[in-house]
Amino acid sequence: MWVGHYRENSSMYKRTPSRDYSNTEDVEENLDLLGNDLDKGTSSPSWKLSLPHVLVATISSFLFGYHLGVVNEPLESISVDLGFHGNTLAEGLVVSICLGGALIGCLLSGWIADGVGRRRAFQLCALPMIIGASMSAATNNLFGMLVGRLFVGTGLGLGPPVASLYVTEVSPAFVRGTYGAFIQIATCLGLMGSLFIGIPVKEISGWWRVCFWVSTIPAAILATAMVFCAESPHWLYKQGRTAEAEAEFERLLGVSEAKFAMSELSKVDRGDDTDTVKLSELLHGRHSKVVFIGSTLFALQQLSGINAVFYFSSTVFKSAGVPSDIANVCIGIVNLAGSIISMGLMDKLGRKVLLFWSFFGMAISMILQATGGSSLVSNLGAKYFSVGGMLLFVLTFALGAGPVPGLLLPEIFPGRIRAKAMAVCMSVHWVINFFVGLLFLRLLEKLGPQLLYSMFATFCIMAVIFVKRNVVETKGKSLHEIEIALLPQD
Repeated sequence: MWVGHYRENSSMYKRTPSRDYSNTEDVEENLDLLGNDLDKGTSSPSWKLSLPHVLVATISSFLFGYHLGVVNEPLESISVDLGFHGNTLAEGLVVSICLGGALIGCLLSGWIADGVGRRRAFQLCALPMIIGASMSAATNNLFGMLVGRLFVGTGLGLGPPVASLYVTEVSPAFVRGTYGAFIQIATCLGLMGSLFIGIPVKEISGWWRVCFWVSTIPAAILATAMVFCAESPHWLYKQGRTAEAEAEFERLLGVSEAKFAMSELSKVDRGDDTDTVKLSELLHGRHSKVVFIGSTLFALQQLSGINAVFYFSSTVFKSAGVPSDIANVCIGIVNLAGSIISMGLMDKLGRKVLLFWSFFGMAISMILQATGGSSLVSNLGAKYFSVGGMLLFVLTFALGAGPVPGLLLPEIFPGRIRAKAMAVCMSVHWVINFFVGLLFLRLLEKLGPQLLYSMFATFCIMAVIFVKRNVVETKGKSLHEIEIALLPQD
């Protein structure tokens, strides 16, 4: 009975005019109606089956966080040992060349993930991290360090979009948000791990080499453990390997749910749909609207000032009389706490609610920091406003703006374009990240903290409006339901 009714709904959504595609309220209504029909026909599968596969995938996010922070503490020791101490350009390159490599890896990620599968993409992500970290650890000159960091960067760029894809495609709908938050938590743990492993660097000569060698261990575990993990059934089905796709669904969801998952998948994806997705189709074609939403979310995430806050946190804390190592620990703990809270809320409140209030809280936090930088408050008050605003900013970022975009975008992208659309959107993330890092200190010097933080607050408010108007709620919905509700007219 319900199958016939569902097919009727399915055809109704396919006839939805293209103007409704951009109407958030109508799309959310469609999702609710479609979800109600499907709920009558299936129960929630066990989350325990898919959890080990998700945890292995998040090792790539741990490595992402670790390598972003690994040179922060040891940079001075590295520059002395390798003979470029006092050369600020060289020091800046050691830190930022990873971003160049990450952009390359990110641009290729969609084509790699679609070409060789999600599991092998993870292994290809781990390989340059092992090679690059080993080169950086063993080198005796600046050139070797830069080449090693560039290699690591390509792995950093490849890892996050593939992790988002994989977690989205192997998770049961009712815990997909919770699993998506694991990515952010793993990134936080990686950042904190790099800070802790770097503590002895000033006391022990050559300890910075150990910091790089250590990172090869989780990378090797990722490459090895992926052999035993499930391949994405969505990717297998796109390759026409339906029997293997069903077998993987049985591993991830259980035998009783596998048939239903396959029938869902067959209603939208076609195993023989192997035509190439061109970049022009993503930028100007029928899916350009949803790619625009994804790219804008990542751009606003970076323009909110999050990386500027991380770069400048030590200076702000130092002005308040707090040592930089304690400042880094405080930022790390608040970031981790916010990520853990978001894990509990993602599948209860939903993606859109968290994203909306996260950007709103970040705007308030930036206003507090701008107030701290003004002459309207006393020196003591300025310190409280600056430090309090910074901690609140990191907390509210970790609640929504940090974890949600990486989870939401694979959910709203149709299966056919999912990997390549993620590559495009994540590339926007890296480009904006690079320019924020490059220009922040110069803008701070020219504009002053009050005006600069006010600019960041403005971007956060723009993000609040954008989320309200353009983002749809996807919690508890299968990828099939979401795709039908967002399906544009041919």
